[in-house]
This record gives sequence, structure tokens and C-alpha cells, in this order.
Amino acid sequence: MSKAPIGLFVPLITPFHADESINFDAYKTIIDYTIENGMHGILVGGSTGEYHMMSLEERKEVIKKGCEFANGRVPVMAGTGEYTAKETIELTNYAADCGAKWGLVLPPFYQQTSEEGIYEFFKEIAEGSKIGIVIYHNPGSTCVELSPEFIRRLALIDNIVAVKETIDERHTSQTYAAVRDIPDFAVMEAEEHLLMPTYSLGAKSAFSIVFNLLPKEMREMYDLAVVKNDFRAAAELNQKLVPFYDLMEAEPYPGPVKAGLDAIGLPGGIVRKPLTQPSDELRAKMREELKKLGYKVK
Repeated sequence: MSKAPIGLFVPLITPFHADESINFDAYKTIIDYTIENGMHGILVGGSTGEYHMMSLEERKEVIKKGCEFANGRVPVMAGTGEYTAKETIELTNYAADCGAKWGLVLPPFYQQTSEEGIYEFFKEIAEGSKIGIVIYHNPGSTCVELSPEFIRRLALIDNIVAVKETIDERHTSQTYAAVRDIPDFAVMEAEEHLLMPTYSLGAKSAFSIVFNLLPKEMREMYDLAVVKNDFRAAAELNQKLVPFYDLMEAEPYPGPVKAGLDAIGLPGGIVRKPLTQPSDELRAKMREELKKLGYKVK
């Protein structure tokens, strides 16, 4: 049985060439940067990676290359959600064969179903997958909200090992309370502004767009809060980072974080259409905030 993911998982961007083809050399550069600066794991082919603008063949290549570039230094989670359980199992097992440890899966969302339909969807996937399944709870994008009580029910399915919470603080705290007695199940915070409150609950796992840009600082904050239990120092560092949290989705993401990477000489690059490129105004704000943290910007 797969164990729950623990620590900070960077939802990797996917760099593109000017013609929107995938720049795998740049992809390796970002993976190396985030791992070398403290990330516990990487998520390949997630929303921040613009998987929803990719063909199935491209998604597979991003997963395969991500596992190769990680090269066993940190565990890999792969975005493997599809519209049907069968397709999701196929992509999840492909990711497993590439070396991934977990698959990140959205609930059914376009043709909405019942709660029982969602339960059976995840149960079938969990039973048919070679690796652990992480529930991707993102009602802002899917319009499908799972109650804390229902997440507990899903958490009791063998091989479902975590939930990625992209929702408000109250729901996250209630979910954590509902599942905290389940061994090897993690609540993974995914909202930058809620990282500190969630750490204070006792959660030890998180995602964040800003992990691409500031992995060193975000790891330092995690260590202060989760490892050393020094919430005063962690809160002081968090206060310095809040402007970046605001910028991450000030314009359609992942444009802003790519602009930040460009500013410090790393390959962020363009986003794929129909997403829009970050504005000059946002780029200027990003450079200004990076300078305050001591970064040399272009």
C-alpha cells in the first residue's frame, strides 16, 4: 500500500518554446532548481503545468521526462486525471511505470454525477492503480465540492492516500479534523495564504505555485513551522512572502510565476493559448518584490 506524500511538492510549470512546443531542457532546469533548493517532491503535469492544454501524448512525455529528470532525488507525483475511470487508470499506471509514486486525480466534473458516482469513480481508480491516488479537490475550477465527511469516506478506500485542498480555510480545517485518525492519509494545502494556518493544524504536506519561484524561502518557512515548531519566526518570514502569494494569481496563472522565473534568469517563458501572457505591469511588480528579497533581477 502506498504511503501518503509528506513535505512540499512543487506543482511544476511546463516551459514552452515560442512556437508552444515543450522546452524539455528548460523543464530540467526548473526541476533541478526546485529540488536543489529544498522541495521534498515534484508534481508533473498538474494544472500549473498547463496539462489541460496538452494532448495525451504530450502529457505522457511530460510525466516520463519529469521522472527521468528527478532521477530518484525526490518522489514524483503525476497529474493523471481523465474523464473516465478507465482512462485515468491507464494514465496512472503509465506514470507508475515511469517511476511516479502517486497520481493526482480530479473528481468527475463536466457531466456532474451523484456523490455515489464520485465514490465509485475513485474506488475503481484506487483498485486498478499501481500507485497511490491523491484526490484533487478544486471546486473553484470544477464546481464540484466534496464535504469533509465525504472526503473521509474516500480516505478510507485502500490506496487513496491524500487530498489536495484548494479551497477555503474552514473546509481545510474541518477536513483535517475528519481524517487525522486515518493512518497514512495526508491533507495537502494548496493555497499560499493558508499554508501557515494549515501547518498550525498539524498538516505536514503542501503544494504551492510559488514553490517554482521561491523554493528556498518556502522550505525555510516549512522547516521553521513544521520541524522546529517556531511559528513566530515562520510568521515573520511568511509576512515577507505574502506579496508573492497575491501576485501568483493576479493574472491568469501560471503566467505570473513564469514572469517571476524570467526575472531571475530562469526559463519561465510563455503560457499556451488561450491563456494570456503576463502584463508588463505585473512583470514590473514581480521584479520589485524579488529585489526586496535580495534577488538580482533582469
